Amino acid sequence: MFVRAVYATGDPARIEAAIRALNSEGRDLLADRPEYRGAGVFVDRDLGKLLAVSWWGSEAARRNSDQVMSERRGPMLEPFAGTVAVRNYEVAVFRSAQLPRAGGGLRCAWVEFDPADTDLFAETFRSSAVPRLEALPGFARCALFVDRQRGRGMAGSLFVDRASMTASRSGQAAARRADSAKARVTVVGLEEFEVVHADVHPG
Repeated sequence: MFVRAVYATGDPARIEAAIRALNSEGRDLLADRPEYRGAGVFVDRDLGKLLAVSWWGSEAARRNSDQVMSERRGPMLEPFAGTVAVRNYEVAVFRSAQLPRAGGGLRCAWVEFDPADTDLFAETFRSSAVPRLEALPGFARCALFVDRQRGRGMAGSLFVDRASMTASRSGQAAARRADSAKARVTVVGLEEFEVVHADVHPG
């Protein structure tokens, strides 16, 4: 699968309007597109950050959908968004243990790596990070997104509640350090969000 990630920052007081637009008009627009596989919306209401991820069955389907979404994205995110960044990724790893819940937590690590090490990174995440995450209380899903050409990506883990995510911080920090060294990746950002919704249908 392939994903498009939209990352917006803006006035925290205006974020609810953007959430409502993405959950109504945004979801309707996406659902009408071929090979649409689901979407997720994640927010930090305190700082005014929003991450919206849409999932696609092929790279062509993702690219074609952007012709429609790029026209509507600005109006849907107004008046909240002050900055908007759009990045496209390949889904290198996806594992689901249970359905995420609204109000749960997403932790994501933004990473950079030598493009030649993309497969090493994916295998390290699959063989090391996934089993460890699956053993954590409250774990729901995890995924690794990669951009093979630019050597950048995002590793995300979803928890059914914020308490489970918070409890995992210390152990995950040590594991992240070891896995990053093994996979030869550099973590350039680490963030946590509240789950508004996370709906993915791989088939």
